[in-house]
Amino acid sequence: MSQNAENLNSHDAGDLREKILETASRLFYRRGVRAVGVDLVVAEAGVAKTSLYRHFRTKDDLVAAFLAREDQDFWSTWDAVTEQHKDDPQAELDAHLEWIGERVGRPNYRGCPQINVAAEFPEADHPARKVAATHKRELRHRLKGIAERLGVGRPDEVAGQLALLINGAFVSSQMLETGEAIALLRQAADALIAASGPKRLRL
Repeated sequence: MSQNAENLNSHDAGDLREKILETASRLFYRRGVRAVGVDLVVAEAGVAKTSLYRHFRTKDDLVAAFLAREDQDFWSTWDAVTEQHKDDPQAELDAHLEWIGERVGRPNYRGCPQINVAAEFPEADHPARKVAATHKRELRHRLKGIAERLGVGRPDEVAGQLALLINGAFVSSQMLETGEAIALLRQAADALIAASGPKRLRL
């Protein structure tokens, strides 16, 4: 086989994997992981079941890939925001709460994928639950870094409170009025930070 043919086959395989993962991700997020079987994924994707198992050994592997994909999307947005405000931790926190509040307020928002899957799979050693747990630990770690740069007292405690606030917004989206998530997140974050010790107040 020529090098060009090998590259073409590799490209086609990558496209097929992405098609399967894109379809599964859409179905998992809208309907829940347990409600979506492999047969539905292959039917919606228009591929053979053997093609799915060539790229994902089990459904659990497909679910873990779905969460890893969501994880990458979340952190790429986070990193872009951080880069814009790396010299101003208050502005960075405000900006994160803004895009998270905007995401929570979308009409088609059905909650945080990591929290949703963790609720469906209580087994601590499930591959998808491990991805979800790692995601939430990373969220708290990054919030602790912001808290430290703000000079607050007990930065780890404040990070835990902010993580609880953000995760609470993820699961409360259906109970919020249109457009109020950003203001509620910022007001609550300001209260938590002010209660932790002296800091520069928002003007």
